[in-house]
Amino acid sequence: MLYFLQEKFIFLPTKLPQNHVYQFSESFEEFFLNTPDGATLNGLHFKIEDPKGVILYFHGNAGDLSRWGEIATYFVKKSYAVIIMDYRTYGKSTGKLSEKHLFSDAQLFYNYALENYREKEITIYGRSLGAAIATQLASKTKPSKLVLETPFYNLYDVAKTRFSFLPLKLLLKYQFESNRYIQKVNCPITIFHGTEDAIVPYESGASLYRAANEPKEFITIEGGGHNDLVQFSTYQKNIGNALSIK
Repeated sequence: MLYFLQEKFIFLPTKLPQNHVYQFSESFEEFFLNTPDGATLNGLHFKIEDPKGVILYFHGNAGDLSRWGEIATYFVKKSYAVIIMDYRTYGKSTGKLSEKHLFSDAQLFYNYALENYREKEITIYGRSLGAAIATQLASKTKPSKLVLETPFYNLYDVAKTRFSFLPLKLLLKYQFESNRYIQKVNCPITIFHGTEDAIVPYESGASLYRAANEPKEFITIEGGGHNDLVQFSTYQKNIGNALSIK
């Protein structure tokens, strides 16, 4: 059952009608990118005058851009442009999910960013599941920096905390081996993780940090959970430094 239904455990998308009209506090442009296999991917581009840089943001495993676009405006208010996508089956995006497609789709959005910004202006930012996608992308490109929020070492590392009684290495179709990809990342890396994260164990993020190359920094959010790090002063004090690293 786990083998055939694992996508139901990993991905929790919500759908939006194609005529849905986004509304956010900051100005934005909606756009679509087409993939070689026929999928259509929905994205939002928050543009501002004279930005400090651009954040290519990969969101978590639940919801859609109506939620995540609002979360992205936090960085717009800090004078960063933001590009954020919905994965296949999320929101208005179409196509068949697979680990390979998620990685190639991320590259498609990176190419879109390169059409609008210089590579040295790009920060790749990944949250939870999106951190795995962000790490793989950063291992193949040359962004200015990589910022990860509540990342995991690899999917097996997270799954074993819930399904330790199952032969997970045989069952998992998705691997998300961030521990392997992060060793090929050559830009500065900052990781934020809360000590009370009930979804991705704190130690999983710490293990990923230990696998990473220098320069790197691990920011511990005491008492932080999985979805509330932005509320903590430790995050607020350190995110500016993480984004401004040269």
